[in-house]
Amino acid sequence: MPVPVEQNPVLYDARDDGVAVVTLNRPERLNAWGGGLPSALYHCMDRAEADPDVRVIVLTGSGRAFCAGADMGGGNSIAGATIDDDTDVTKLVGERHPHFFTAVRKPIVAAINGGCAGIGLTHALMSDVRFAAAGAKFTTAFTRRGLIAEYGISWILPRIVGHGAAVELLLSGRTFYAEEALELGMVSGVFAAEDLMPRALAYAEEMAINCSPTSLAVIKRQMYDDSLRDVFEASDRAEKLMHESLSRPDFIEGITAFFEKRPPNFPPLSE
Repeated sequence: MPVPVEQNPVLYDARDDGVAVVTLNRPERLNAWGGGLPSALYHCMDRAEADPDVRVIVLTGSGRAFCAGADMGGGNSIAGATIDDDTDVTKLVGERHPHFFTAVRKPIVAAINGGCAGIGLTHALMSDVRFAAAGAKFTTAFTRRGLIAEYGISWILPRIVGHGAAVELLLSGRTFYAEEALELGMVSGVFAAEDLMPRALAYAEEMAINCSPTSLAVIKRQMYDDSLRDVFEASDRAEKLMHESLSRPDFIEGITAFFEKRPPNFPPLSE
């Protein structure tokens, strides 16, 4: 069951359907990046990664926002830090970079319930699939704060929306809404606020029931690794991975379940 609101900046709920729900839980700060949230988030991701019963992770926020970016108020925030040539900027934003999400072997589905800005947007983009609530606001914001395109967003955003759209969004730092994010291909669906979590959970549950955890892990790794390869290397690598997949019980189960017209019973992800 989720931890009570007052005790934890991130809630964790492992459901019986193979889906773990991770909820950013600083609603009074619009789930801003700070106040113990970074370390708690990565702890929850590690917990989901290690649990063989968890097959898909849904990431969302409590209250009105998904994540409003870095916490710009209070002594523990970036705004309250003293910056000099010896400052370790990584410590200001957490012990891991957002691209850690791409190394999690299980699919991460971001259910963007509200405002999504700065490092919050970077984490949403590093998730594998994104849905948003109607009217949710998005912004890169960096140019309007005197900052740069941080922690991999200049790598991931063009791969999702294309170079031209990414340049425009990063340079302008303007606010845009979920409906435009859908047009850009940044999110896969926009739903009424009350329907967002049911739709995201139904999508995640369907994946958890019908998809091989090993296949999900391998394909996710292929997608990110192959973006750094040419097509010849990617194809050669895929051939080797295909041979490996043919020797796994997942393949036999997937084919058998198809012909028997039943849901597959795939084994959990192995180490």
